[in-house]
Amino acid sequence: NQNGKTFCGGCEAAYHLTGDYPSWWVGKRFDRPIVMWASGVTGETTRDNPQRVLIGNVGDKGRGTIPADAIVDTAPARGVSDLLDYAKIRHRTGGLSTLRFKYYEQGRQKWQGPPVDVVWFDEECPADIYDEGLARTIATGGLVYLTFTPLLGMSEVVRRFLTEHSNDRHD
Repeated sequence: NQNGKTFCGGCEAAYHLTGDYPSWWVGKRFDRPIVMWASGVTGETTRDNPQRVLIGNVGDKGRGTIPADAIVDTAPARGVSDLLDYAKIRHRTGGLSTLRFKYYEQGRQKWQGPPVDVVWFDEECPADIYDEGLARTIATGGLVYLTFTPLLGMSEVVRRFLTEHSNDRHD
């Protein structure tokens, strides 16, 4: 509904990837380079939403929430025109953060595997993919955040936020 959810999610992602936090930031801070997954429903919506907000429009790299001089390298994904597989982002400590782009349409199996510091779900994801995203952050003590309007009604993901108490969950 164009209220700025994705843009806000992109700002938080840029803070974590670069280590450049505003003075007023009271949330989690990383004092080292991180691994982050940013995601959407399809490859096209991932390119057109989180990738656009973070990196910039196609052909206009460096015009998103991540400053151009912090984007060290990018690599294209296969199968979706102009979608990136990953970007290497300069962290203020001198190391490189890794930003990977994923999408729900790939299925849960593509979400299994390595530990990740941050997972950003842009738009509501299926419960099994949400669970895999959570699992990726267990070893790192990382975080998962979602930016969406609950258009699917009382889905499993929405139900968990509204009815299950967790000290680790905030709305």
